[in-house]
Amino acid sequence: MELFEKLAILAAAAKYDASCASSGAPKRKAAEGGLGSTTGAGICHAYTPDGRCVSLLKILLTNYCLFDCAYCINRRSSNVRRARFSVDEVVRLTVEFYKRNYIEGLFLSSGIIRSADYTMEQLMLVARKLRREHGFAGYIHLKTIPEASPWLIEQAGLWADRMSINLELPTAASLAKLAPEKSGATIEKAMDQMHARIAEAREEKRRFSPAGQSTQVIVGADATTDTELLTASATLYQRFKLSRVYYSAFSPIDHASSLLPPKAPPLVREHRLYQADWLLRNYAFSVSEIAACSNDNMLDLEIDPKLAWALKNRGSFPVDVNTGPREMLLRVPGLGTRAVDRILSARRHRRLRSEDVRRLTSSFRRAAPFLITADHRPTRLTDRVDLRERVAAPRQLSLL
Repeated sequence: MELFEKLAILAAAAKYDASCASSGAPKRKAAEGGLGSTTGAGICHAYTPDGRCVSLLKILLTNYCLFDCAYCINRRSSNVRRARFSVDEVVRLTVEFYKRNYIEGLFLSSGIIRSADYTMEQLMLVARKLRREHGFAGYIHLKTIPEASPWLIEQAGLWADRMSINLELPTAASLAKLAPEKSGATIEKAMDQMHARIAEAREEKRRFSPAGQSTQVIVGADATTDTELLTASATLYQRFKLSRVYYSAFSPIDHASSLLPPKAPPLVREHRLYQADWLLRNYAFSVSEIAACSNDNMLDLEIDPKLAWALKNRGSFPVDVNTGPREMLLRVPGLGTRAVDRILSARRHRRLRSEDVRRLTSSFRRAAPFLITADHRPTRLTDRVDLRERVAAPRQLSLL
């Protein structure tokens, strides 16, 4: 099979893995005669200030797999067309694509071939060859095989910027039903070992997966509720200090198992989970607070979870921009962390009026019903029946 024929197959096979952003990678440039850097605004699905999209080569080493996970297009029993790269072919593609300015980094995953150890070794060798033989200083993200030996995973972490282990399904019952060859305990053990190595390396100021580790969960392949998904994510953040949890809406596949739902979940559900996850990580919300605003433990698809909390807790508003604490300003719909920090800085010098807040945030219309300024005080907030309609963004804009 021709190299670019393999590329077409294995790039398409990798599209289901969402956990490929490059946030957290240290800034680094290649030495003289080397290739690549990690400077700039990010690599995968990110945009620079001038609008350029910078990206990485996102492929599988192979889509052959010994496992037969019901939700996976590359499962053992699937009749998809198969292909496999050699280590040198992946290295060659990465270097040649970089020289042509097509990519700035590599995201590499794989099906399980021969054994977990053999597969993990092949992934590690790609990263090591790029670093050692080609002086490649660009971003490298390796997907970890949790069943592989800890030594091989540690070796891979020496060369990769980020390592990730896909949880896929958040409950042991779902894994047993849809991916019986995978073990939740094995996955968590591998995450724990990775967390320990990353923490040790940071303390000793040496290099080991400097951008941390991440994971991915599938949304809508089983009956798991949004509250259960967020509870699992919060546990992972607390126990293993994950950089990110990625949510991937289930996509129906050809010749699918009868265990899977016939239709994909609405994409807005995936989006609401990302918004809720953001509240957990950056706005000091708890899962219980978010769940209290849900319907049967499912997030409201019509409005974002921050607005849902504000509407359910109207008694906590309005918040005075001139005296309110940071933690309450962060709970005002329409105010992000940057806007709140600007407000806190500006109010040291003067009492803020509505026009001042408008200059500090582009979402003043959305925030106004929940804010008090020197010249603005909303009335009848707690009993205004049309408040939801007044502040909710149009549905067609909800994914922006």
